[in-house]
Amino acid sequence: MLLTMSLTSSLNSLTLSTPFLHGRTQLSHLSKPTSSLSLRPSKPFTFLSPIKAMKSMQGRVVCATSDKTVAVEVTRLAPHPKYKRRVRKKKKYQAHDPENQFKVGDLVQLEKSKPISKTKSFLAVPVPARNKKEKKEGEEGRVGSQELGIPLESEQELQA
Repeated sequence: MLLTMSLTSSLNSLTLSTPFLHGRTQLSHLSKPTSSLSLRPSKPFTFLSPIKAMKSMQGRVVCATSDKTVAVEVTRLAPHPKYKRRVRKKKKYQAHDPENQFKVGDLVQLEKSKPISKTKSFLAVPVPARNKKEKKEGEEGRVGSQELGIPLESEQELQA
């Protein structure tokens, strides 16, 4: 007993060059491994969270008759194996639509998620609208007059 206590006290007094061995690093740092996921603030749980490792795909809804499921056709360009010209290739995916909000012809984005059923492993997400120049009502015919500040001949005749 006395021998074991003297051995443990002599081992504790030894200091090694590596900070991770015996003495310099606290055991609390070594007992639980930390990852970058555990340091993030926790978000409220959603039903299905998308997997961000895979790029998302865009496609058009071709069938929306099933409940909470849409069939989306994704078109991509791939080189022809013999002629090396780019050819359109289409593939249909089943995607989860929890609110049944998409209709046939809608443009949707597919995000990979955990498998929902045998064929469904994507979430259908609405595509953000692109920025388009919107024409105001009543200014469709008067494009030149507003830009230059000079009235057109047709407007001058109306004023006279």
